[in-house]
Amino acid sequence: MKRRNGCLTAGLLLTGFMVLVILAGFFRTPYDPAAMATGPKFDAPSLEHLLGTDGFGRDIFSRVLQGAGNTLSIALATVAAGAVCGTAAGAVTGYFGGWVDRVLTRLNDALTAFPSILLALVIISIVGPGKKYNVVLALGLAFIPGYARIARTAFASLREANYVKSAQLMGASHWRILWVHILPNTLPVLLPALTIGFNNAVLAEASMSYLSIGVTPPDASLGYMLSEAQSMLTVAPWYALGAGGAIILLVFGVGLIGAGLQSRDKGVV
Repeated sequence: MKRRNGCLTAGLLLTGFMVLVILAGFFRTPYDPAAMATGPKFDAPSLEHLLGTDGFGRDIFSRVLQGAGNTLSIALATVAAGAVCGTAAGAVTGYFGGWVDRVLTRLNDALTAFPSILLALVIISIVGPGKKYNVVLALGLAFIPGYARIARTAFASLREANYVKSAQLMGASHWRILWVHILPNTLPVLLPALTIGFNNAVLAEASMSYLSIGVTPPDASLGYMLSEAQSMLTVAPWYALGAGGAIILLVFGVGLIGAGLQSRDKGVV
């Protein structure tokens, strides 16, 4: 129990801390993230500039806060879109089976043949880069097949359960059985998948922004900041450490939560 609780507690504390800091950045940052010459160029970290300044004299800490906020909002929206649509599709195919299952499963298999990030790149090239909602659309569509496959397996394994048969005999509708009786019992599988999906969304958004096809200036992005910092490693290494550290902490915290959920479901102590 100690190991399980320790993992969950550490993940919740770290993630909660990151979320609180990011939420605070939505309302106020020490400096305007886009304002130039707030300090000397390539100024080292100090009490005035906690993470130093970049080549334009912009406060890196303020830009990290804004970039982390963009990354968090995009990742949450991506997971929500992919999980809702994918779970709904997987629930229908797994529960009803028949030709619905065959058609949607073949479509899902075709989409799964493409790596998620590659599929997202294709979609973003069609809808256009640089806008947050386009990134959410691209990643959300790319993540649907994975959630659909997980949900289909979970719902198919539970449709023959005794409580489902009892609900059918009592005259419960298919939709009530799906969402009231089966869905809550799939949460031990779906919740860890959500944490993995969130981390994948964070890394995918950062990768796309790094390639300048995700969130681009004037909006701050952790991935784009890493791209900028690449040429400044010898001059201002704190630039890369600030942006990269935010990504690592966010992913590590949510990863600990996922690991803790899996350990609890398996009864690991």
